[in-house]
Amino acid sequence: MQTADKSAPVNIGISEQDRKEIAEGLSRLLADTYTLYLKTHYFHWNVTGPMFHSLHNMFETEYTELAVAVDDIAERIRTIGYPAPGSYSEFAELSSIPETRGVPEATEMVRLLVEANEAVVRTAREAFPAAERANDESSVDLLTERMRTHEKTAWMLRSMLK
Repeated sequence: MQTADKSAPVNIGISEQDRKEIAEGLSRLLADTYTLYLKTHYFHWNVTGPMFHSLHNMFETEYTELAVAVDDIAERIRTIGYPAPGSYSEFAELSSIPETRGVPEATEMVRLLVEANEAVVRTAREAFPAAERANDESSVDLLTERMRTHEKTAWMLRSMLK
């Protein structure tokens, strides 16, 4: 991770070391969120079968929400004084979500998205303590909202597998 910009130091009541640790956690969350965005969009394009219409629409709703989320996460990283990662290679290094090659069947797409959403929750949960220790309520709020969103999405997707 690049260091903070020294030309106009960030002075928001959170130490540079704490901001760095928070930015590292948020960068992993950004990578997971972007990877999930790509996977969801890919599945949206390629889903087939009896659930086509409902899954195609559901995936579109999800990747649209994720597009907003990646912007929110990246802007939070910038707000606390660090550059946001943005290359495929950086995301591949930082993400905990495996790439999907080939086109899985619709139910496998759903299962893979359950796993990926839960991975994002775990990544957000891992980043949470640093933000909480630093009294970074803005990052805590962002992490809480991301966990809530991905837990609910995983539940809804999992319900389709019954």
